[in-house]
Amino acid sequence: MSHATRLMIGATLVTVPTIVFGGLAVLGIVTAGGAGVPGPELTPLQVTLYRAGHAHAGVLVLLSIVLQLLLDEVRLSTGVVWSARVAAPLAAILVSGGFFGLAHAPPLRALLYAGAALVVYATLAAGIGLLRSLGSRAVTAASRSPSAGRPRP
Repeated sequence: MSHATRLMIGATLVTVPTIVFGGLAVLGIVTAGGAGVPGPELTPLQVTLYRAGHAHAGVLVLLSIVLQLLLDEVRLSTGVVWSARVAAPLAAILVSGGFFGLAHAPPLRALLYAGAALVVYATLAAGIGLLRSLGSRAVTAASRSPSAGRPRP
């Protein structure tokens, strides 16, 4: 694992307690304070948006961690790799924040769309970079083969 991957995964893991607290807050809201952290009274739509925000935060943080590991194996420029490394955890923050924000101020849906664009960017960069690395590995593997350069019988 590269230094960059350790750095980004470490920073991302530090955010997990905020997801745990958010889950307790959602639990308090849906149980009307019977469990979790008591929260404000919300409309059914707001409760749905809170649930979506919490779920997306957890899933996108996990995706971000996986992408960090995959970005060690891609064939892309350093700038593209670093932008994808930063985009992945930032997407988790913006998407979940967008859902929570949308529950109270509709213009904050822009956060949701910005985060979605970052998810698309980070996953496409990792996917394309991995596909590009296939070609270079095949060539490298073929050149290391003992039969490389020898005519086939």
